[in-house]
Amino acid sequence: KKKLEDYVRSIPDFPEEGIIFRDVTSILQDADGLKLAVDSMQALVEGTDADVIVGAESRGFIFGAPIAYNLHKPLVLHKPFVPIRKKGKLPRETVSASYDLEYGSATIEMHKDSILPGQKVVIVDDLIATGGTVEATAKLVEELGGQVVKIVFLMELAGLKGRERLAKYDVASVICYEGK
Repeated sequence: KKKLEDYVRSIPDFPEEGIIFRDVTSILQDADGLKLAVDSMQALVEGTDADVIVGAESRGFIFGAPIAYNLHKPLVLHKPFVPIRKKGKLPRETVSASYDLEYGSATIEMHKDSILPGQKVVIVDDLIATGGTVEATAKLVEELGGQVVKIVFLMELAGLKGRERLAKYDVASVICYEGK
């Protein structure tokens, strides 16, 4: 039986020499790989008392939406999915947070009415590297009065120390690579 790691294609020296790029698209392009990825991430959420699943553009959508869908059980649990988008993509009133990237900065937004005060939130994304995007996402959730109860990643690049940046949260990843 294949493990999730078997679906990840590792590309050496991309985008620069000395970096091993972990390609999530090789998981997505295989139906069994995609199912295993969603099921494995969902297993990390099971048993967590949460009201909302939040995912950041774009790969957080890929994994967060099916998890929210799978966890929706009428009359018992309701797990809507809330998208976090790049600045300027959402039509209604938003809250925004900026964060630093390796080269420059970025701003993300979410609708102001997408999280209600007191709601418990699980944040889902494909990869934790430095943790900047998800840290900004958590700040948005908290600004709206939500409580981040868990953060789940498919892959973690431990060498970039993103987990340390998110130390105050319950962070889990399916696959952990030691390097960068």
